[in-house]
Amino acid sequence: MNRPFRRIARITRTLLSVYYAYMLEYRAELLFWVLSGSLPLILMGAWVKAAQNGQFGLSSTDFIRYFLAVFFVRQFTVVWVIWEFEREVVEGKLSFRLLQPLDPGWHHLASHFAERFARLPFAIILIALFFWLYPQALWIPTLPNLLLCSLTVLLAFILRFVSQYAFSMFAFWIERAYAIEQFWFLFYLFLSGIIAPLEIFPPLVRQIVLWTPFPYMINFPASILIGLPVNVGQGLLVMIGWIVIFWLLNRWLWQRGLRQYSGMGA
Repeated sequence: MNRPFRRIARITRTLLSVYYAYMLEYRAELLFWVLSGSLPLILMGAWVKAAQNGQFGLSSTDFIRYFLAVFFVRQFTVVWVIWEFEREVVEGKLSFRLLQPLDPGWHHLASHFAERFARLPFAIILIALFFWLYPQALWIPTLPNLLLCSLTVLLAFILRFVSQYAFSMFAFWIERAYAIEQFWFLFYLFLSGIIAPLEIFPPLVRQIVLWTPFPYMINFPASILIGLPVNVGQGLLVMIGWIVIFWLLNRWLWQRGLRQYSGMGA
């Protein structure tokens, strides 16, 4: 019984160490990737100013903490698997992956997971700089909130990954599958909480959005981290439900896509 677990542990350790070393080769590029996720910090200034002149139910300090939490969550949930998978299919590199006794998806998942550790030092430096500029926003999350946030960030990453990986399966039929992701990204940008916290949405719109996967990729874990009220039970169930839906869609498209790929002479 222990042999399969040891084999899985050995494969996992090997994949993570290899991809972590690979990511460290691009430290300068990683810094730019971290900076590219600083949109919430830019929007924070606008919402802080708006909070001083309007009634949104959140104070200026709440907005500062919220967008810092959004920046933090985004560092752990950024995904680019659709561009990698599309290139493998278009260039025929997927054929070499298929020769290995391991689903290609595990390679992509390992590279994403290892990249989190490689970018973490840059993110910590930016957060420290942020608190130096806004000392009034400094707070210490409670231990339950911190643990629950860690769980929801992990689920948010899985949800973001499986959804984009499901869309990447369309690369078997079209040359530019990332166009689907770009269309999806429009909804993600406005409904996930990157642009604004869901607390300022109209109540009816907020209730509808909470049944979609978008707010659970950013707003849900960020709100937990800073202590905003959320329905934890509903949130976890919706996240798990959407993860299962996208995973089943991915497996269904994968089986049919492989037949299409082999039919192309690969």
